[in-house]
Parts: sequence; C-alpha cells; structure tokens
Amino acid sequence: MRNLLVTGGAGFIGGNFVHYMRKTRPGLRIIVLDKLAYAGNLENLKGLHEGPGFSFVRGDICDFDTLDNLFGREKIDTVVNFAAESHVDRSILGPRAFMETNVMGTFTLLDAARKHWVDGGTVRPEETRFLHVSTDEVYGSLGDTGYFTEDTPYSPNSPYSASKASSDHIVRAYHHTYGIRAVTTNCSNNYGPYQFPEKLIPLMIINALNGRPLPVYGDGGNVRDWLYVEDHCRAIDAALQKGRPGQTYNIGGGAEKKNMEIVELICSIIDEKAATDGALQGLYPFKGPRKGLIRFVKDRPGHDRRYAIDCGKIEAELGWRPQVTFEEGIRKTVEWYIDNRPWWEKILSGEYMRYYEHQYGGS
Repeated sequence: MRNLLVTGGAGFIGGNFVHYMRKTRPGLRIIVLDKLAYAGNLENLKGLHEGPGFSFVRGDICDFDTLDNLFGREKIDTVVNFAAESHVDRSILGPRAFMETNVMGTFTLLDAARKHWVDGGTVRPEETRFLHVSTDEVYGSLGDTGYFTEDTPYSPNSPYSASKASSDHIVRAYHHTYGIRAVTTNCSNNYGPYQFPEKLIPLMIINALNGRPLPVYGDGGNVRDWLYVEDHCRAIDAALQKGRPGQTYNIGGGAEKKNMEIVELICSIIDEKAATDGALQGLYPFKGPRKGLIRFVKDRPGHDRRYAIDCGKIEAELGWRPQVTFEEGIRKTVEWYIDNRPWWEKILSGEYMRYYEHQYGGS
C-alpha cells in the first residue's frame, strides 16, 4: 500500500479506520472520499491535518468522473470501501438511496478501479488491493443456535441487507471476471466512538443521560454479536495485508447480547457514574434508576431475530482475534459519549450540516 483511498471515511467505522491507519501506518498516504450525507461528519476526522500524508475530498462513489480523476491524479493502489447507507429503519422507509449508494456506488467504484488497474493505468495490477466492507445481515436470521460462516447462503431480509448482498456479489464478479484483487469482509454489529446517534447503543446512551424514553423493539430479545470498532479496524488491516484475493472473511466480536441486556447495562453504567460524579449529575439531573425509562415499541418489519459470527477463518488464516471484551468496550463507549457531548449535540441540532453546506456547498 502506498496511496490508500478510503470511501465513506468520514463515517463511523471509516473515520475510526482512518485514525487507526494514521497511527499504525504513518508513512501511508490516505485520501478520504465522502459525500458528507447525514451520517458523514468531518469532526470524525478531527486532528488529521491535510498535507502530504492525508487529504479529504467531498464526493460521491456514484460519480464516475470524480472517481476517475481521483484514481488517475492520486495513483490509487488500494481501496477500502466503507461508503454505504447502513440503517435498516431508514432502508424500510426509503430504499432507493440504499440501492443507489450500496449497489450502483459499489459498481461505479469497481469500474473506476478496473479502468485504472486492469485496462492500462499507472498502477500495476499485482500491486493493488480492493477491500469491500460488508455486513453479517446478508445471511439473514439465525435460530437459537448456530453461527454464520463464509459458506452460509445469502438470505437478506431488509432493503439494506439486500443492497449489501448485491454489492458483495458485484465485488465477487469483478474479481473473477476482471481480476480485481478484491477481498470482502462481513462484520457483526459495531459500536464505539463516533457512531451516529440513530443506532442502538449511542441512542440509548444519549437518551439515558438525558432521562428520555428508551425505545426497545418487540420484546427486546433480538440477539446481535457485538464488535468494538477498533477491533474491526485491526481486522480490516489484517485482511488488507494478508487476505487472499477473491475470499471473504467474517469478523465478529464473540459477544452475543440481547438488546435488552445492552440497554439495561447502559442504564446501570450511567446510574453508577452519576452516583459518584457530582458534575455528571449536575449535567444530567435525572434521578433514576434509568431502567425505568425503557419502553417496548412495535417491532420493525422483517426484524431478524439473531445474528452470530464464526470467526474461525480469519483467526486461522490471518491471526486476528478481538481484543476488547464487550464489558470493556461498552464502558469505554459510554465514557466517550459523556466526554464528547458537543459532538453529538451538534449532530442532534443539525448545526454540523449547516456548517458543511457553507464550507462545501451542494447537498
């Protein structure tokens, strides 16, 4: 790797990955491409100053001309594709954006890579790598037992997971047809710093801090395997360095939790901190216990009951294992949201979008 393009690099996982790579690969040149839609936030890249080793470009992976210029001008030899619409609820309400970004965007990105890497560009094909970040949701829903493996048949149940399944197949086709040196990773639910407040864990943290209702779908028994975002970044780095082209690698945290378990744990952590921290109690004066804020709401359509990942392949081939337990990670995450109140307050107020529109224009 010399010139790395990170698409969706101002989002949650992408932003964490850029910070991780700047810390562990200081000699690597990183170009972030992000269209700064509602979940893209330049504050996620705070502290990364533009210069010879890092630059930011506002743009859309659906725009071939932008990609064509970037690949040629920057001599891109490595791509990590985080750019995606990813919230299931939003995909139910408005699926078109998911098909455009996740399907057509991935196709357009691959086609730009094909032009510059296969059809006679400035980078030799054997020096290239394309890593596509996907999700375990493409596999559908598990029963009470069993785990997703890389051989599990795809069975997506939401417009979001269907769009990601489609993008996975396009990546596979471009590897087998054109020789793109592509690797796909399918990860379990991530959590950690910079996650957009609509997702379960940050939503529950912020609402619990403020004494607001904690909406839980159905009976709260849906199970997910939770992966701390820095562990995910380490896994992607391993797949970039050592993953076999044409292969997929499942990445999980080995931490199956029911939604109710997570919400109750978040309440307990915040109550515990508020009881011993007068400043925190002053900022968030709700008296608790915060478990009393839990409200069961109507389940969403097509809500998969359980996901769980078998990480045996990436462990055996690439030597990766998660290092952060869920109990450690959730405490670190709660503390991050407590310490970074201005970040999420700007998001909830819409202030950051007004700032970026002024800086960059467009929509």
